[in-house]
Order: sequence, then structure tokens, then C-alpha cells
Amino acid sequence: MSDVRLDVWLWAARFYKTRTLCKEAIDAGQVRVNGEPVKPAKSVSIGMRVRIKQGSTLREVAVLALSDVRRGAPEAQQLYAETPESLAKREQEQLARKAADGMVGDGKPSKKFRRAVIQFKQSLGYDD
Repeated sequence: MSDVRLDVWLWAARFYKTRTLCKEAIDAGQVRVNGEPVKPAKSVSIGMRVRIKQGSTLREVAVLALSDVRRGAPEAQQLYAETPESLAKREQEQLARKAADGMVGDGKPSKKFRRAVIQFKQSLGYDD
């Protein structure tokens, strides 16, 4: 196999569930090849570096093999290797999320968090 489209490869490597999602992500600029924005029909070759942003997760992978068939996850993981820098960065982000447990969130704070804030303010001498 010498020629595979980028959207097909991303789908086969199981980064996205459908080719439509792959195409939308590429068109939105969330996927870059060798640091440059590309189109879904871009041909992928072994050795290329693909940067994929999914939500707050950013991965940079090197293409090790080509496939246009979607198979099981263990076989799909043989198509690419994540760079050491990308792995280290994702690990740091995961640790930061764990450290901020309950501190950063959407919407209204929990009752436990509000009590912790009140206790903290009282320890500093602020009266509410």
C-alpha cells in the first residue's frame, strides 16, 4: 500500500469514529501534517508527523504503517507511535487536572468546595 488519504488513515488508526468526523477535524485545522495545515485528501506516507487536537488533548504521532481498513484497537496502534515529547506533555496535563480536582470546573461550585473556600477565608481572618 503506497497511497492513503489522511482522513482514511486517521479513521483506520481510530483517532475518530467516522470519516466525516476526520474530515471536519481536518477542515477545522485540528490536524496538521509536518506542522502545516492540510486537506482531507492529503496522501500520508511513512515517517510523517501528524499533530492531532481532540478537545484539550494534543497528540503528535509519527506514521509507522499505512492502512485504509479499520481494525481492532491493538492493530490500529501499530500504525503510529506517539512522540516522547507528546507523551510527556499529556502526562503533565493529566497530573495538572488531577491536582486541580474540583478547583476548575463548569458552572456552580459544589457544596464541598464552597465550604472549603469559606474555611480558607476564615483561616486568613476574613469574615463573611
